[in-house]
Amino acid sequence: MSARERLNAILAPDAAARAAEPEAWRDGYLDLLGDEAPESTGVTQDLMLSRVVPTIYERWWRPALARAAKGLTGPGMSEEVRIARLFLGLTSGDRVLDVACGPGNFSREFAKAAGAEGLVVGIDASPTMLARGAEENERAETRNLVLVRGDATALPFGDASFDCTCCFAALHLFADPFAGLDEMRRALAPGGRIALMTSIRRPVTARPMKPVVERLSGMRVFEPDEITGALAERGFVDVRQRVSGLVQFVGGRLS
Repeated sequence: MSARERLNAILAPDAAARAAEPEAWRDGYLDLLGDEAPESTGVTQDLMLSRVVPTIYERWWRPALARAAKGLTGPGMSEEVRIARLFLGLTSGDRVLDVACGPGNFSREFAKAAGAEGLVVGIDASPTMLARGAEENERAETRNLVLVRGDATALPFGDASFDCTCCFAALHLFADPFAGLDEMRRALAPGGRIALMTSIRRPVTARPMKPVVERLSGMRVFEPDEITGALAERGFVDVRQRVSGLVQFVGGRLS
């Protein structure tokens, strides 16, 4: 069964009907948004929709921003992938959802771990990011990965469709991040694993400055226990947190 056929089996009914239309597949990805797009939170998210950033995202943009946030001694990109894979406990045959996947740089690494029997679905709202990702997938001949343009706060998949879900460097850009967490939890099967990388307020970011930083950047700055607490409230156990600079890595498992 092809990756597209396996995707069709886990799509919600409305999304499956849209996927059956030939024009829904464009530039190597499934477009479920058309002219619609999730609400932008500001300039940072707007840049992800541009044509320039996707061309430099994987090699220059994402590593540079991450290094600034994590500090000089923080984990590099290859270490981020290792952290994600460790939190997700990826094994052959897993069904993996990569939320806000961008050009699919993490998605392709997950596809290697999931193997031919597994399925990786990358979802993002940016058509330029996904088109870039589709080009990279074709070059890498990644056959167990499908890219979807959709809304992370209204995921177009059935309940319990995935074994793992990852959202790195994006949750703080969602207009409603906790709706995004609700959707990720809904899409996970019992015992499913989650891996997140997002912002965290540290002592260097004084509480009175937090609204100013958020307004100027369009990025939410989470309190130290806000994400770990949100996962616990949603039924995740074995919740782990690793902090590096202004970034936190959080993982957990559904009970």
